[in-house]
Amino acid sequence: MKRAPHGPQDHLFGIRTMGRMKPDVLGSYSELQAQYGDAVSFVTGPYRLFIFYHPDQVREVLVTHAKSFIRMPHVIKVFAQWNGNSVLIAEGDDWIRQRRLVQAAFHPRRMENYGRTIVREARRLTDSWRTTIESDGHIDVDVDEAMTSLTLSIICRTMFDSEVDDVAGEIGEAVAVLSEVAFAEMQSPVNWPLWWPSSSNRRKRCALKTLDDVVWRFVRERRADGRDHGDLLSMLLSAVDEESGGGKLTDRQVRDEAMTLMLAGHDTTAAAFDWLWYNLAAHPAVAQRCHDEVDAAVGQRDPELADVDRLPFLVATIKETLRLFPPAIGVFLRQATSDVEIGGYTVPKGQLVTLSSYVTQRDERWFPDAEHFDPERFLPPREEQIPAAAYFPFGAGPRVCIGQGFAMVEMTLVAAAVLQTRRVTTIPGEPAPEPHVTMAMRPKRPLKLRWR
Repeated sequence: MKRAPHGPQDHLFGIRTMGRMKPDVLGSYSELQAQYGDAVSFVTGPYRLFIFYHPDQVREVLVTHAKSFIRMPHVIKVFAQWNGNSVLIAEGDDWIRQRRLVQAAFHPRRMENYGRTIVREARRLTDSWRTTIESDGHIDVDVDEAMTSLTLSIICRTMFDSEVDDVAGEIGEAVAVLSEVAFAEMQSPVNWPLWWPSSSNRRKRCALKTLDDVVWRFVRERRADGRDHGDLLSMLLSAVDEESGGGKLTDRQVRDEAMTLMLAGHDTTAAAFDWLWYNLAAHPAVAQRCHDEVDAAVGQRDPELADVDRLPFLVATIKETLRLFPPAIGVFLRQATSDVEIGGYTVPKGQLVTLSSYVTQRDERWFPDAEHFDPERFLPPREEQIPAAAYFPFGAGPRVCIGQGFAMVEMTLVAAAVLQTRRVTTIPGEPAPEPHVTMAMRPKRPLKLRWR
């Protein structure tokens, strides 16, 4: 067994090392791999942190030895403040049961109805641009603002079968606050309790109340109504765990799962759309091929769920976007529950492990000419050549993102619906977007693109 892998030496218990990493997380992870190789470790506070980059090591952590890790309690405690004990938070038997129940909300029979809702909301967005496009020939759009609004509309329609236009701005602002707070609290060794009268806590309490008011209102109304509205919430309320004696989710559990799906279902997807539209605007030949494929497969009718399989190049374009710009740049920090061997190194019980999808997915060994945007990587036969676990924008193994299938359907149908009638280009003089990491990797400055 090898000793711990090399890494930066810091006699201040990792304070200096972490201080250097905070301003440039992406660059720091890349530099550590370049300097020390596929396995890096260093002391940070009372822990030794292991960073693994090689796909084989990634697979060992997320798949082979998944049961030897839990998500680090300090990190999970941050998210539990608003996600409760949802499938995102739970461990062990609780997690197995909850994942089984929540998975029912993404049953293929439900996805067809969700698909129609997704396309309808995409049409509403492009229709809102029509007047300006007809008079001026184009419209310049703040893409992040538009995509955040769109994905929020989609998740609220598919989850609650309801519009939230009257409070959409407040919800978006609340999510932004929690994203900022979570990123800061995850990196802080000590966080003040929620009752502590700090400005950060005041903002957090206000954001939590905004989201709680919305989610609880829908849970109570739907429980009183009792009808199946064909949405995610109806599925959560009616889901029965046949494997555990027919138990159902309590209202509190439904609230926790709904909150998690609402937050995760629009924040990271909006970030992914930012990068997708930028890549199409910056690569006209790729965009033209997507237009041609949509024209041939869909024509002028509304895209539908079955069309996803008829749009392989568009799907490959989305996958390539998620390779270069994964909204989640890694996985939740893991803590070993026993001594475990990863890549020939022993990770002792209680020590920490992290992985960087951003770095691994830009490695020349697994993706030749890795910085080049090339969707054909994800078409046969090249896709079969990608090593297992070299590509993991949704994670992998038992803890893979439960909404992965929904997110890919959403991105494909929205893109198809928009590309039927609109072309996107960059705006002369606008700088290329610079990635900025909070809970989701988004452009650092407002991203404006031109639509015709």
